[in-house]
Amino acid sequence: MTEYAPNFRKAVINYQVLAPADLETRFGLTGGNIMQGTMSLSSLSFMRPVPGYADYRTPIRGLYMCGAATHPGGGVMGAMRI
Repeated sequence: MTEYAPNFRKAVINYQVLAPADLETRFGLTGGNIMQGTMSLSSLSFMRPVPGYADYRTPIRGLYMCGAATHPGGGVMGAMRI
């Protein structure tokens, strides 16, 4: 990483590694799945979380879905101090 971002080593001030069991215990993520469900072709894009609900709207007026279970899905998050 340092080859492409020379200040990378100095910019990382802390990190934490959590195994799936840690995620389930600490945050209640079933099976430790941070993506809130399978990231397979059958559940991506307009199919996430299920067909017909990729625009975040629910059948309840004014109620919208958010989070890793919705399109485009979860991912790696981070912050960098420069």
